[in-house]
Formats: sequence, C-alpha cells, structure tokens
Amino acid sequence: MLVVLGLIAVLIYLVITLKYIVIPFLIAILIAALLVPVVNFCVRMKWPRWAAVTVVLAGFLAVVSGLIVVVVTQVRSGLPALQIQSAAAYENLREFLRDSPLQLSDADLDGYLNEIFDVIQRDSQALVSGILSVGSTAGHVLTGALLSVFATIFVLIDGKRIWSWTVRLFPRRARNAVDGAGVAGWLTLTTFVKVQIFVAAVDAIGIGVGAWILGLFYGGFPLVIPIAVAVFLGSFIPVIGALVTGALAVFIALVFLGPIPAVIMLGIVLLVQQLEGHILQPLVMGTAVKVHPLAVVFAVAAGSFVAGIPGALFAVPLVAVVNVMTKYIASGDWRIHGRPTITDVLGNGK
Repeated sequence: MLVVLGLIAVLIYLVITLKYIVIPFLIAILIAALLVPVVNFCVRMKWPRWAAVTVVLAGFLAVVSGLIVVVVTQVRSGLPALQIQSAAAYENLREFLRDSPLQLSDADLDGYLNEIFDVIQRDSQALVSGILSVGSTAGHVLTGALLSVFATIFVLIDGKRIWSWTVRLFPRRARNAVDGAGVAGWLTLTTFVKVQIFVAAVDAIGIGVGAWILGLFYGGFPLVIPIAVAVFLGSFIPVIGALVTGALAVFIALVFLGPIPAVIMLGIVLLVQQLEGHILQPLVMGTAVKVHPLAVVFAVAAGSFVAGIPGALFAVPLVAVVNVMTKYIASGDWRIHGRPTITDVLGNGK
C-alpha cells in the first residue's frame, strides 16, 4: 500500500514539475497499451518484432493524420457558412430578447455578454492550462509529439526489459509485489484503452449518424464528420468531454437548422449518452474500471486542477490502474502466486 501511495505522490510531483516530459510519456503509455496487442499478434504470426512495431505504429499515425486532414478540410470548407449563420442567429436572438417580455436593451445585452465572456475567459485559463503548459509554442508541441512517438517505439520494442529494470530498483523483498502490481495495472490499462475506444466509437457513430439523418429532413446537417470526430475524442474525458461535444452538435443544429432541429439534436445526444452510460458502461467498462462513478468524477476534477485537459484525460485510467495495483498488493497474492493473468485482474465475467 505504501509503495503504491509513494508512486502516486511521485507521479503527481513529476506531472507538475516535469510536465514537458511526463505528459508526452503518459500519452506514449496509452498509445502503447492500445498497440501492444496488435504488435504481439503480428509477432505470433512470425513477424520480426521491429517490423511489427514499425508497421503497426505507422498505420496508427496514418489513421490519426488522416482524421486530422479530414477534419481540417471539413472545418475550413464549412467555417465561412458557420460564421455567417452564427452572426445571423446572434442578431435573431438579440431581436427576440428585445421584443420579449424581458424588454432587454442593447446595452443590457452587451453587458450580460461581456460578463459571460469574462467568466468563460477566466475559467478557460484553468481548463487549458495543461495544454498551454505542454505546448505553448509550436516548438513545444513538436517536441512533445516526437517524445511521445519515440517513447512509444521503445515501450513497444523493449517494454519488458524496461519494466524489469524498473522492478530491480526496488528492494529485493518488494520486487514480487511491485512486479505483480505492475502487470495487473498494465492488463487493466490495455483493457481500459480498448474498451474506451469502443465506447467512444459508439458515441461518435451514434451522434454522427443521428445528425446525418436529421439533416435529411432539414436540407443537410453541416460538419457531421468533425462533430463525430470531436465526440470520439471528447469521450476520452469523462463528464467534460460529453458535455462540450454534445453542446457543439446542438449549437450547430441551432445555428444552421433552427430551434426545433436543435431540440431534436439535443434528444439524440441525450439518448446516445444515456445508452452509453446505462448500458455500455456497465456492460463493458465495468470490467475494465472497477471504480465507483463518484470516484471517477472527483478524479477528473482533480486531474483537471493539477494538469488541465491532459490531467482529465489521464485521471480515469490512472485511478483504474492504482485501484487494481492497490488491491493486488493488499490481497497478498504475490506471496504465493506468480504474475497475475487477465482473469485474475478482471474476473471471469460471472
């Protein structure tokens, strides 16, 4: 227990003081957790490990780059229309508020808007502090990306020897506990990443297809692909991601199609998120993250406070891994059994 708490304290300290290095490394760990099963499959198919790592990582980077290109192209093509429609919707809203029983003047509206913008600007500084601290310049972004890629390569190629070296840093009598806890945490992390991608894909497909179908009845729904990609990425940040990406879809429906389609889009978003939260999450995520939802909420809040958006991204997998490692050490299984298996960590599903 003390070993795990010590590791948590060290990790928090490193994230705060060495964020330029630690956050890219944590990103590399998540990517490696996703790609390791594919690399191992290729190795079982008699591929040399270096070739498997090269092909799998290149394919992953190609998919990510392709998504970025598609999103940027779609956004650039739809941005002028979005600006025009946003300005028109804003003027319609001002006119509605002036003629409503509230009888708000232009001065009142400008004052309220300035207050809202001040609050958003003040809160957004804390929210994006993690991103800005990791890459406030293009050089920092490039450095972080290169660090993540190189760290991923070495974890995929030589991860076992790196972990064995890490275990040997501990006293001899603690090595079995540390090794078993690390293996249990890694099995949990790989399962979490696969399950989270599945859940995120379901969210993105559900909301994206819903927006596309809605557009069939109202002359087309713009920016469907960027919305779906945003939902996919946002799903990796619990609570905050779903709220922001859902609001984005509803906002675009309101600006381009009007209030009624926006309400329908809101219903689609809520339906997809309810299905995910009450059906998908308990069925598939519950086996990977055996953590109470309240702990998840507090973990995301704490991660956001410590490291901004990257902290919110890493909060849930970190809590899941620490939870499994702590339970493994406390159980004492490392004294009588060998390394844990996936069944030992996640159960047999019964």
